[in-house]
Amino acid sequence: MAVEVGAARRLFTREEYHRMAEVGILKPTDRVELIRGEIVQMSPPGRRHVAFVDNLNQLLVMKLAGRAIVSVQNPVVLADDTEPQPDLAIRRLRAVPYKDREAHADDALLLIEVADTSLRYDRSTKLRLYAEAGIPESWLVDCAAESVEIYRTPLAGGYRDVSTVTVDGTLAPLAFPDVVLRARDIFA
Repeated sequence: MAVEVGAARRLFTREEYHRMAEVGILKPTDRVELIRGEIVQMSPPGRRHVAFVDNLNQLLVMKLAGRAIVSVQNPVVLADDTEPQPDLAIRRLRAVPYKDREAHADDALLLIEVADTSLRYDRSTKLRLYAEAGIPESWLVDCAAESVEIYRTPLAGGYRDVSTVTVDGTLAPLAFPDVVLRARDIFA
């Protein structure tokens, strides 16, 4: 008689996840993030991914200096078991320095994922997490199509308002409508 055994998965809290890094189980070179208690391997960035992240970073830093923080590939706390590392985050300026308290969902004005091989995962899992956490706006940069999907008005299962900007269009963060970016400059 064969006995069927179900696979048990061990989920982790942020505290346990950070402890694993402190004791060396997770190395500084590991490209991982904590998603709903699971330690998820992130795709290695390709040349186009790196270029588009760099272009966005340069454009946003120049236009938002003194108004917000542009954070590159750093974690944002969404829940006790979820700490993704979006490619870019526009974070609000706040009284409590980020050195004293990490960035949480309410600090994020805009989260940006730049997707090459991770497009399906980012569009489904990551954007759903961002909406559920109440992130007011998320952008998904599609490296292959050279377009930016803009997601606004978060709901429980995703975003209500979705639009796409192609290489000839312009886009501006909801929190800073005067900061207009040409898509062409992102994909240069």
